[in-house]
Amino acid sequence: MEAADKGIERWLARHAPAHVLDGVRRLRDEAEARIGRLERRVEEVAAMQAPPTIPPAMSLPVALPPPPSKGMAMAVEVAPPTKGMGMPMEVAPPTKGMGIPMDFDLPCEEESKGGGLVGSGVKVGKERVKEMVMSSGGGWEVVGICGMGGSGKTTLAMEIYKDQKIQGYFNNRVFFETVSQSANLETIKMKLWEQISSNIVLGAYNQIPEWQLKLGPRDRGPVLVILDDVWSLSQLEELVFKFPGCKTLVVSRLKFPTLVSRTYEMKLLGDEEALSVFCSAAFNQESVPQTADKKLVKQVAAECRGLPLALKVIGASLRDQPPMIWLSAKNRLSRGESISDSHETKLLERMAASVECLSGKVRECFLDLGCFPEDKKIPLDVLINIWMEIHDLDKPDAFAILMELSNKNLLTLVNDAQNKAGDLYSNYHDYSVTQHDVLRDLALHMSGRDSLNKRRRLVMPRREESLPRDWQRNKDLPFEAQIVSIHTGEMKESDWFQMSFPKAEVLILNFASSVYYLPSFIATMQNLKALVLINYGTTSAALDNLSAFTTLSDLRSLWLEKITLPPLPKSTIPLKNLRKISLVLCELNNSLRGSTMDLSMTFPRLSNLTIDHCVDLKELPPSVCEISSLESISLSNCHDLTELPYELGKLHCLSILRVYACPALWKLPPSVCSLKRLKYLDISQCINLTDLPEELGHLTNLEKIDMRECSRLRSLPRSSSSLKSLGHVVCDEETAMLWREAEQVIPDLRVQVAEECYNLDWLVD
Repeated sequence: MEAADKGIERWLARHAPAHVLDGVRRLRDEAEARIGRLERRVEEVAAMQAPPTIPPAMSLPVALPPPPSKGMAMAVEVAPPTKGMGMPMEVAPPTKGMGIPMDFDLPCEEESKGGGLVGSGVKVGKERVKEMVMSSGGGWEVVGICGMGGSGKTTLAMEIYKDQKIQGYFNNRVFFETVSQSANLETIKMKLWEQISSNIVLGAYNQIPEWQLKLGPRDRGPVLVILDDVWSLSQLEELVFKFPGCKTLVVSRLKFPTLVSRTYEMKLLGDEEALSVFCSAAFNQESVPQTADKKLVKQVAAECRGLPLALKVIGASLRDQPPMIWLSAKNRLSRGESISDSHETKLLERMAASVECLSGKVRECFLDLGCFPEDKKIPLDVLINIWMEIHDLDKPDAFAILMELSNKNLLTLVNDAQNKAGDLYSNYHDYSVTQHDVLRDLALHMSGRDSLNKRRRLVMPRREESLPRDWQRNKDLPFEAQIVSIHTGEMKESDWFQMSFPKAEVLILNFASSVYYLPSFIATMQNLKALVLINYGTTSAALDNLSAFTTLSDLRSLWLEKITLPPLPKSTIPLKNLRKISLVLCELNNSLRGSTMDLSMTFPRLSNLTIDHCVDLKELPPSVCEISSLESISLSNCHDLTELPYELGKLHCLSILRVYACPALWKLPPSVCSLKRLKYLDISQCINLTDLPEELGHLTNLEKIDMRECSRLRSLPRSSSSLKSLGHVVCDEETAMLWREAEQVIPDLRVQVAEECYNLDWLVD
């Protein structure tokens, strides 16, 4: 230390004014005094390290005196205490320092037996994280553990911190720090740097000298920094040390793909592991006691859906309770209700911290997820459309919220939606969203804090054969809900009762039957903007009471799934504000065959028409071409569709035309080339399409063509070289050869050879 001080003094004597040198000497004297106090503190800590006197997960922070009020920031070397500063191996790992811990730690150690991790799944997770942490590339790297709140992230990180192989690999230079939402990042960064470099930072602002950060610590050995409970990318960027050999393990609900090179995502527990965790909380042992009802215990544990937080909180709430309470708990959980005030407080309110910190619209969008049935995929197009309608969002902003919720592990995107659905012309019908049951219960819990008639979302949590009794008791007063979600089986006219929804903008009708009578109160929902009917039955459902539609003058969006459409009448009352119609898995042909309805009069403002998996659709009615407001047509998986209307070119506003996975389609009408505003054309998986119209080059605004798996397409029109706005073509390798000539004359054209992908996820509920 004296040599270091003399070296600094010699450098300053040559390059610094005299008053600076005097200030440094004063700082040195103060540093020596602080070091003396620090050494005494370390001795006190060492005296306290006997295991019986330290409770599990106790942190041992080293308290430093306040910084000096004046002087230049500098570093003074300090001999490190045994086995690293602040985190000696003999000491139990720290708790989640600042703020309330956001994860309920999963008890991973058999303390009575000194055993390892509970369950093979958790062991696999630990080994995978160890591989990420111990792989060396020579430079700095950030790897991650991510998962929803309560999934055991912190517990796994603690296991990594305590692992003897990890400590040996990093020469005991492993440092654990909890960040939390309201962390003082400068303090955390300085504390970590003092531990990493074995230096104490002194000066007026307690700032780490920039040159030290660039050079790194004097000891060039590998370092592992574990940052737990990180809530934002800005926090992580501030706390990552970028010197060679420094590995950062970030633990968060978020994924941080721009900074984290590899991420281990927490898996929910399997049945055996979940039961073991549940029994540990409920009975202080890892299996069901002989005196307990094994079947009932397993049923309650199964309702926790493998989430460690739910298993521990619910299990603990039932400890020492009589069988009748257990039976009540099972019944309440199966109905989506809380089993007690304690359950609500400890589980849902605790997990609500993940939601309360969100911005207003993001939080509201999360709460909307509770309006969809449990264990069902939520169509991404339905979700985005609802958000756009009731939260006044445009499509990019709604998608950004979706990604934020996904990155916070508050929902799960299916079918690689995170990477594909963000494409400018992606079709949201191909993607869906799922949500863990506990997170759905959280959304329902937070939405249900108001009285029934005052709630913004009126939701049936589970499918029932009739409407809830409390709805009937309160039907004489208007319901102020903005979203109404009903989930039943078959409904006849007598099964409904009149209700008033003056503020309702979204109605979601989920059912499972072959016949469904639409409720008469639909006719009174004057502010209704989005209507969603989803039939989860095995066959298409016939709708009754269709006259309820005729008064919905403000309806903007209609989603029908697995519905048999009746024959269209010659005339009906126009739905003058309807912008979007989506027909999925519907039976259509009888409704369209021979129809003389003037669709342009019935839907004068329709801009988006989607027909998906309607296998009996043979042709579109010609009057579709009279809807001059149409901007997007999407026809997918319609196996009997043989051709498009001849006059399709009359749709002068059309910018998106998707006709994919229609194997019977053998040609496009020449009038397609008159669609001057067309920007995107998708003809992928039209395996019998043999050629494209000769005047294709007239589509001067066309930006992208998707033509993968068009195996019979052997040539391109000569005019294709005139597609000057074309920037992206997606096709198979053979088709890519056809675009070589066009690539020479179209300046920004990129031809992408698509990977083969066969996906049957749509077959699964």
